[in-house]
Amino acid sequence: MAFSHTDLIDINDYSAEDIMRILETAVYFKGVNERKIKKLPTLKGLTVVNMFNEPSTRTRSSFELAEKRLSCDSLNFGGSSSSTVKGESLIDTIETLSSYKIDMVVVRDKHAGVPGIITRHTSAGVIDAGDGKHQHPTQALLDLFSIWQKVGHLDGLNVGIVGDIGHSRVCGSLIPALKKVGCSVTVIAPATLLPARPEVLGVDRVTSNLDEALPELDVVYMLRIQRERLEGAPYPSLREYNMLFGLTQEREHLMRPEAIICHPGPINRGVELDSYMADHPQRSIILDQVYGGICVRMAALYLLLGGSEHGITA
Repeated sequence: MAFSHTDLIDINDYSAEDIMRILETAVYFKGVNERKIKKLPTLKGLTVVNMFNEPSTRTRSSFELAEKRLSCDSLNFGGSSSSTVKGESLIDTIETLSSYKIDMVVVRDKHAGVPGIITRHTSAGVIDAGDGKHQHPTQALLDLFSIWQKVGHLDGLNVGIVGDIGHSRVCGSLIPALKKVGCSVTVIAPATLLPARPEVLGVDRVTSNLDEALPELDVVYMLRIQRERLEGAPYPSLREYNMLFGLTQEREHLMRPEAIICHPGPINRGVELDSYMADHPQRSIILDQVYGGICVRMAALYLLLGGSEHGITA
């Protein structure tokens, strides 16, 4: 059955069924990635432009690997070498790239809304790989995939998101995605790192008391402080922040026996997580999230580029 979307920009446009279709497809690609030969001819002849106008390690590398393993032709664009540095407008740049008859643009930008603008100036599909403080939908999908693979289900889980909620594009996609698949969501943060109106998040609970919330959580999702996006917002010193909101070895006794730890990376060790918790062999699924990123991004590219119409070529 053909997938009903050609773009992945706002997770709110996706139903629970759409999300599970991507996650179930990612299970197949997980199997592919565990083979000795990881490459498929599935999307051979299709061209994907990776337009990263903001630094990235995990997201960019996993998209590039996903494209290579599906046999896409990739063009990496952006950074200090891009024409936008020379003064060319975003629209002119996209229209120039579209003249190459490309099939997909994966875009990351420090300005919210850029992926949406791009969709209006190209016939290619568009994937938002993170835009400002707005969204990061493939991060939310890989988070759901990793939790689902570890726990075995999503419906009914109690998920706590701890840290810089107000400046996090991860939250912009993760919170609605969690709600769509039946999770309860608690956000835990100092008031200065919350949105001005926390109720707009649509979560079940907002608190500033980590110790009180931990015993209720099945998943503890830690965020780093987005210092590059704080825009002058005050927050506790890093030492005080760690004391109040850091997930440390001393707090493990407050957690449920089967509770797991997530983090989108990069980790600021000694701030939101200490090394004991970040590397915990039973609780931490942080490296599973990294691996899940390749599987989920392969699934998203495959479905958005129409691969489901023809079936997966092994």
